[in-house]
Amino acid sequence: MMTKKTLWMPAVILLLYGACMLAICQSCKDKAQVKVASTEDNSQFVTLTDVVPDAILEIRYFGTYNFVGSRIDGYEEPTALLTRQAADSLKAVSDDLIKQGYRLKIFDAYRPQKGVDHFVRWAENVNDTLMKSYFYPDLDKSVLFPREYICLKSGHTRGSTLDLTLFDMKTEKEVDMGGTFDWFGPESHPDFCGNPETGQYTGNNSKSPAQPKRSITPEQFQHRMILRRAMMRHGFKPFDTEWWHFTLKNEPFPDTYFTFPVKQIKK
Repeated sequence: MMTKKTLWMPAVILLLYGACMLAICQSCKDKAQVKVASTEDNSQFVTLTDVVPDAILEIRYFGTYNFVGSRIDGYEEPTALLTRQAADSLKAVSDDLIKQGYRLKIFDAYRPQKGVDHFVRWAENVNDTLMKSYFYPDLDKSVLFPREYICLKSGHTRGSTLDLTLFDMKTEKEVDMGGTFDWFGPESHPDFCGNPETGQYTGNNSKSPAQPKRSITPEQFQHRMILRRAMMRHGFKPFDTEWWHFTLKNEPFPDTYFTFPVKQIKK
């Protein structure tokens, strides 16, 4: 026998479900309504090497040695741009590391939206696997979107994110981090073979089931930690799937995705 209680319970459930769906849709809507600055609006950006003259540039997306295998749209010159705030903080990182015998080597900094769009088009073409053996040998290209290796938006486009490594001033060589920049796999995670919070090497490579024998050495792990600690000391936050990727905590444009091209900014 149905009572008044059994009659109104489904209605309450439907009401709650509708409220949840409305909240979810509103959240998605908010994320979709990102502010996009005009193409020429680079007034709050600087050329990285003007602020950090000791930095070494190897802008991978200006050349062909990257996971796409061609120059990426929007990279008109082999230079690096950052917001003034991020560049100033990076200068403090550089000064800190030079005392330890290291310079910074930059792979990427500000990335225009058209560059991100180029990545998306490439990822959608599952037959283009030119650079698979170099950057994603263990992955089928069809998983790049589901696993968020490629996304429609990138923190780089907000201007306060960069990809970098260490350069040893004594050996005059790039420091061995136990893995290449833009390697798509768990070996790139900061917690691969160690605990980045404590800096302790564990040798635990269980995150790499495709290649169980793949690991990094204690020295390689500590090299990653040297970079990580220096960046965090000066206001940058790390990324949990890429040891080379850092974003300024107090980035000035957290909701703005810029579109102007990468080329020298003349002030």
